[in-house]
Amino acid sequence: MSELATIEFVSDETTDDEVIFPPGDIYSDEPPLESDLHRDQIDLLIRILKLWWRERQDFYASGNLTIYYSPNQNKSEHFRGPDFFVVLGTEKKDRKSWVVWQEDGKYPNVIIEILSNSTKAVDKGLKKQVYQDTFRTPDYFWFHPVTMEFQGFHILDGKYQEIQPTTEGRLWSQQLELYLGIYEGKLRFFTTENQLLPSSEELVEQERLRAQQAEERVQQAEERAQQAEQQIARLREVLIAQGIDPDVNNDTFKTSS
Repeated sequence: MSELATIEFVSDETTDDEVIFPPGDIYSDEPPLESDLHRDQIDLLIRILKLWWRERQDFYASGNLTIYYSPNQNKSEHFRGPDFFVVLGTEKKDRKSWVVWQEDGKYPNVIIEILSNSTKAVDKGLKKQVYQDTFRTPDYFWFHPVTMEFQGFHILDGKYQEIQPTTEGRLWSQQLELYLGIYEGKLRFFTTENQLLPSSEELVEQERLRAQQAEERVQQAEERAQQAEQQIARLREVLIAQGIDPDVNNDTFKTSS
């Protein structure tokens, strides 16, 4: 975090009926993640999407961050912490939490929950209901990093309808205009052309391979040139052995008209 939260003091004369508005930089209040698998999966989704949309300034992507949505603007009630979420049409900047009443009333456009044995009942039940009825989040997905359970929903007529998978088992996100699918045991993003959105590490590896292939092509070209020179040298030796000076124009090598 780039700065500490602002502490506001309330006068002792404040009555119980008065509403105390929390500061604008409320810290997230989410518990620790279940395992390394969960943390790594959330981090991977955030990093890849930010990299893919690095030129865009109109979205916010985060994870395991509290969303405060109290109609009374009270941080002690009505809050949830999705594992991964994206808000579109907002300013791209760092935040300590997502406070709906300070973000023009915006809720996430996309939410992904990373299931675990201890949270899957809530993720599939209560949270799904909240995301449907209160958040009105258009796209909701869940993924279990151990069992590979993967499912997605899109709101239609106010209710979540299951998203049907492609033949590759991927699910379309209308909001992101990307597919989500499992690749090497991780939930990943794919383009409409079925191309895997790379991580920064994968981009570095791609560049390394391209540089290596370019170097190999140069080496191969040098080897071919060297082989050609050797062949010319052997031909010269053959001509000289036959009493022919290869450096002198010889009618022997001219074709008759």
